[in-house]
Amino acid sequence: MRRSANRACAVFNWRSFNDIVAIRSAYRNVSGAIGRRKVEVVQTQLPGGFIHPFSPAARQDPYPALAWLRANAPLFRDQHSGVYYATDHDSVSQILRDRSFSAAAGQLERDRDKPLPPLMLNTDPPEHHRLRAPGLLLLGPAAVADHLGAIADEATALLDGLAARGEAEVASELGEPFATLVLAAVLRIPPGDRAAFAALARQASVNLDPMAGPAATSVGRRASALITRYLDGNTDRVTAADVDAPLARLARDPRLNRTEMLGILSLIVIGGFEPLASLIGNALAWLLPRPDALAELRDADQITAERAVDELLRLESPIPFVARVVAEPVALPGGQLEPGARVLAMLAAANRDPAVFTRPDDPVLDRTPNPHLAFGGGGHFCLAGPLVRTAGAVFLRELARRFPAARLAPGERPEWSDSLIPRRVRRLRLVLA
Repeated sequence: MRRSANRACAVFNWRSFNDIVAIRSAYRNVSGAIGRRKVEVVQTQLPGGFIHPFSPAARQDPYPALAWLRANAPLFRDQHSGVYYATDHDSVSQILRDRSFSAAAGQLERDRDKPLPPLMLNTDPPEHHRLRAPGLLLLGPAAVADHLGAIADEATALLDGLAARGEAEVASELGEPFATLVLAAVLRIPPGDRAAFAALARQASVNLDPMAGPAATSVGRRASALITRYLDGNTDRVTAADVDAPLARLARDPRLNRTEMLGILSLIVIGGFEPLASLIGNALAWLLPRPDALAELRDADQITAERAVDELLRLESPIPFVARVVAEPVALPGGQLEPGARVLAMLAAANRDPAVFTRPDDPVLDRTPNPHLAFGGGGHFCLAGPLVRTAGAVFLRELARRFPAARLAPGERPEWSDSLIPRRVRRLRLVLA
């Protein structure tokens, strides 16, 4: 079912999409995802009545438009912004793994007042590998396994607290509190600090969104600085109390200086809190209307539950696209790209590619293999990915066991956030009885 590698790169004339008004201004915004210009989004219409996936009107369901792009032009260049969009699985997977595509250059294109210090986010190999390897002391498979018991206890305690109420809201009362508890277990954050930590983590998560406005971006930068300052002191406290703790081992790793170590911790907070919180809400938006799917999780072991989480991440990727800049001439299935070309790898589109996934728009919780790209791929595979998968499986399975009749509250449907990144359910109430 693979597509021909000879398909030409399409160059879109966006005025064929019903004579878009102010198209140059609109795509100055889309370019702003990896450019240096202010973000402004306007609604655009796709053929057949579909709404452009970057439009606010597409927040509820961007997938018909992404499917149209993937089927008709899996690689195209917008003539107004100069940005290339890749939407098929083959191309996106190659972009994530091929060193011809630079993540560091992609981050340099972001609109920031100050350059970032060297982080996994904004470096390429070999510097990226040097920074990433020590992070496995805290989030590698062995470390995540060590956290499993504490994560299960936190999930049980959170659900205990909600049982008597009979109802809950998936984002503010399930996803965000659970993400806070998981990161608190990993980073050894005392109970008295967790509420303030969660508030800062929410504010700092705006750093994930390349289209956040100036005010939100400023708040996010301040929150990130405060998180770093807090983690500096917290790491000293943990190290003094338990020299064998994973956090203490990371802190004294000779491969990192103090600034680099704190950068890893900050990135874990930013890249772990919102994706995990979003996973819970997004997953429940799919599970609650499908009692049979919820029953599958109730009866699952940990491995089977993690497989289900992979499928739910495939369907709703909290990070729907990533930016890269071409570093050297490279051929994709849809065409040749030259150095300096800016590319958006559309993870959300690739994850529903019918050339790779049967029933791409349906939840197949036991899907295997499942080569989804929700955590990226290659050297930049999300360091917190295993933690998010493991913790999400623990929580969703426990919820299904404790509340087998859980369902959407009457009249409820998912209300999606206005942000492009993360893609998340902003509000959705469920009945726990």
